[in-house]
Amino acid sequence: MTPTYAAALAVVAASLAIGQGALAACGVRRWSWLAPPVGLALLCALCWGAVRLSGDGTVGVVVVVSLGLAAAVLLWARSEGGGAGRAALPVALAAAAVASLPFLAEGHFGILGTGFNPDMSQHLLAAARLAEAIDGQLLLQGYPLGPHAVVVALNDGFGIGLVQGFSGLTLAVAVLAPLTALAAFREQPPLRRAAAALLLGLPYLVASYYAQGSFKETTQALFLLAFVLALREASRNPEWRGLPLRFVPAALIAVGSIYVYSFPGLLWLGGALVFWLLLERALPLKPLLLALAVFLVGTLPELGRMIDFQRFETFDPSGPGLGNLFGQLSPFEALGIWPSGDFRLAPGNGAVPAVVYYLGAALGAALLALGILRCWRRRELTIIAGLSAAAGLYLAARVGGTPYTAAKALEIGAPLVTLAILSSAGAGAGGTTPEDALATGRGGGSPAATGPAAARLVLIAYIAVAAGCSLLALANAPVGPTEYSPKLTALRPLIEDDSTLVLAPDRLIDEEQGERYLAWELRGGRVCIERESAADDTSPPGIRFVMTTDSAARPPFPGFELRRPAAPYLLWERRGGATGKSTCPLIAIRQARQGP
Repeated sequence: MTPTYAAALAVVAASLAIGQGALAACGVRRWSWLAPPVGLALLCALCWGAVRLSGDGTVGVVVVVSLGLAAAVLLWARSEGGGAGRAALPVALAAAAVASLPFLAEGHFGILGTGFNPDMSQHLLAAARLAEAIDGQLLLQGYPLGPHAVVVALNDGFGIGLVQGFSGLTLAVAVLAPLTALAAFREQPPLRRAAAALLLGLPYLVASYYAQGSFKETTQALFLLAFVLALREASRNPEWRGLPLRFVPAALIAVGSIYVYSFPGLLWLGGALVFWLLLERALPLKPLLLALAVFLVGTLPELGRMIDFQRFETFDPSGPGLGNLFGQLSPFEALGIWPSGDFRLAPGNGAVPAVVYYLGAALGAALLALGILRCWRRRELTIIAGLSAAAGLYLAARVGGTPYTAAKALEIGAPLVTLAILSSAGAGAGGTTPEDALATGRGGGSPAATGPAAARLVLIAYIAVAAGCSLLALANAPVGPTEYSPKLTALRPLIEDDSTLVLAPDRLIDEEQGERYLAWELRGGRVCIERESAADDTSPPGIRFVMTTDSAARPPFPGFELRRPAAPYLLWERRGGATGKSTCPLIAIRQARQGP
């Protein structure tokens, strides 16, 4: 528990300090809630550069700490206070508590999402190879490894394990997203502001992807929301409008997206920018060109890897397009009301009747239409542009891509859908413009002043139900083992042509999703997985290898000898090879993804 929260706190603190320092360097004098995503974007890019060039995560820590101190000096000299801490602390604590639900429900901290999505195994392996300065498969394929470099920096600089580092990073993103959402609500009453920010930061699909440990998708969803809000500040906030570098924060977020999501991340951000430029009447050419220059400089080091990444298997429409899904996701899930702990289930396949799903979808769709109309009337062009880009990319993925990519497109666009819904009664960014805020001394607007009572009640009902769906998704998240070793993956070539019996600790099987975890780690061969306590003195027929914990002092069965240690496991091999026919199932990749 302690290392996980320490990692989360380190990422949050570094993001806040570096982000606001970057904004101050751009001329922003007041605290802005765009600091969290700007800082996170820079953190991923800087750690990747430091770890890649030096091969040591400690260098990344030194770079981040140095920039944090420099940012503190800059903030002391240039920034003006604004009571940001009073607004942030309740939201941050609530977000941390909500994001801790999976660990609290499972009773332990470990690999988030084991059983839903086994991909964290690949991320852990990539981070382990990066820490060892070894060119792993994902690195050679151009896979974006900015977040992995952050985890390596936490590991080398503070001794935080890779599992705890990824859990802490994922939790930190879940905290930074609601903090960023505060930029959309400004100075509304505290309770309403906190509730709206939490829902905007963790809508149902984002919560569902968090529940399966998909930190890249939740980070990209944050970056898209932040990019839209950054364009809004640069174009509508009078305190930003005169700054030559006012579009640089949006450019820095786009740079971070490259190091987290590679070139696909630019499809959302670039699409939002293009739609906004088409809708905007007057284009501030010089500030946009300055931001473009910053973006190109920040992106250039990753250009070759982006070219390599275009051949990644996920982009092949004829490849394994379902991933861990059962089929296409309903686009209604992006509306936030989907009363299921597993977002992959179709309406009626869970404990709730299908009619409840459709009633929730109808409510969300009606509020979305009202929100879009309100945003259009108030010239909230950045929100309209972001929604247009998200909708267009979802349709493209649905028609020409795979269910797996279409689902990601839905999740990444979900916060903007939620923002538009919250704007339907003036509760979102469409409630009051910055010009109104300066004129009245208030920001964000009050639903009591801008929307009919009936609309406010409907919106409150939506917030309550949608928040319940997000909590349901989080509480249903599986949590896997607390430790990880790349040595299990290294055993696959050795055992893939024969049958293997894994005698796992009872706790691993019963409490830590161990069966699914081991099945994925040893995929490609015939594997039986049993509890240590269930083993007798006779080995099953057809078994050539037996894997036990490294606490075993002697062979598990007569006739076996130690072949290779793979901490925390030992691999034993039968002398003379296997006899008889094995009954162990073939653990194919597809089977391991869905669970044995």
